[in-house]
Amino acid sequence: MKSLEERQLSAKDYFVVSSLLFGLFFGAGNLIFPLHLGQLAGGHWLTAALGFLVTAVVLPLLSVLAISVTHSEGVYDIGKPLGPAFALAFMVLIHATIGPLFGTPRTATIPFSVGVQPLLPNQLTHVGLLIFSALFFGAAYLFSYKQNRIMASVGKVLNPLFLLLLFFVFFLGFVKPLGTASAQVSTTAYQHASFFNGFLQGYNTMDALAGLAFGVTVVTAVKGLGVHKSSRVSLVTAKAGVFATGTIGLIYLGLIVMGATSLAYFKVSADGGVVFDQIVTHYMGAFGHAVLATLLTVTCLTTAIGLVAAFAQDFHKHFSKVSYRTWLGLMCAASFLTANFGLDQIIAWSTPMLMFLYPFAMVLILLSLTSPLFHRDSVVYFFVVLFTAIPALSDMVVAFPAVVSQSTFGKGVARLQQYLPFANMGMDWVVPALVGLALGLTVHFVRVAAAQRSESMEQN
Repeated sequence: MKSLEERQLSAKDYFVVSSLLFGLFFGAGNLIFPLHLGQLAGGHWLTAALGFLVTAVVLPLLSVLAISVTHSEGVYDIGKPLGPAFALAFMVLIHATIGPLFGTPRTATIPFSVGVQPLLPNQLTHVGLLIFSALFFGAAYLFSYKQNRIMASVGKVLNPLFLLLLFFVFFLGFVKPLGTASAQVSTTAYQHASFFNGFLQGYNTMDALAGLAFGVTVVTAVKGLGVHKSSRVSLVTAKAGVFATGTIGLIYLGLIVMGATSLAYFKVSADGGVVFDQIVTHYMGAFGHAVLATLLTVTCLTTAIGLVAAFAQDFHKHFSKVSYRTWLGLMCAASFLTANFGLDQIIAWSTPMLMFLYPFAMVLILLSLTSPLFHRDSVVYFFVVLFTAIPALSDMVVAFPAVVSQSTFGKGVARLQQYLPFANMGMDWVVPALVGLALGLTVHFVRVAAAQRSESMEQN
């Protein structure tokens, strides 16, 4: 008999792993943010889409590749070169942001707000959200209860159903388009800086952060197929990541075009959920709303399963006295409570955390990918992260709701931020990070040269 390490995966196995990754990445935000971007960008949809694809497709792919290159099993390993304390703090912040504080509750509030709430009287909104979110996270708990069944639940059942419904909507939208995308008027912000605005919109998907957190779930799933050697697990993960994120990129382009063409019939909406409802109702009437509600619920449930499972797996690994299922229950309960604050509050308070965490995530992903060049030396990580911290903190303060951003402190930070290069584009962390990289590499190579000279003198 062949050992588990020697088992060769079939094309079907790769497809199922890719489908799992796709399902974990693609939630309701991945549907509504590209549509809204299309409406905002109008005729400038292509350059906006290119910016969006960098942070919503390329960066998540790089996060998967970072897991592969470093043979990591999750977000903790990505931050480990800076020491266990930093790695643990980074892991907790990532999981808290994409988990019970913002990301996971959003998976319940979006399908409710778009698909269910319009059907309810205003006085029943809060009760409806309470019941819907309880059922939603109850289902997420049951699907995630057995770790070895997550891939079967998401990759083989929920994900194909979601894709079938989505491509049905695409078929209608492109056979009989609402208008011509290039002919639509752009909003003011997208007439001159469409690429960078699209780039920042990609933050909202949270997929670069999620890619790091999903590492442990994907690695567990790949090992469940009989692959245990770390190099092969990394290779399978990388191949599946390329296929999954490539498919997501194509869907994003389709959604952005649909959003832009919708301007021929509808005004710019408050969010992508509204325009999606308008589009499907235009083509299919009341039945279209039912399709949309089902589509959003299914895709959100797949993402919720991945988020709660990744949270429970990572926390059980590092706080092993509490079982996986207990962490899973705590995660679902906390997400249920946060969801009942409502979608608007969740989005308002999640933006500052994303502005803070994304620069750290981006530099750590890029450092992980290039780490073989400097032997994953912690000093390089230290200087890059140190110099990234100041602009990341200022971005967070400025992005807070008015109670913080418009305070005396918030206005003072905003004035100081203007002195950083590219601050008006939301990219003020880039130059400091490069300065930190230059310093870190200088120290690294000086130390390497000194060690080589010392070794040479000892040999002589």
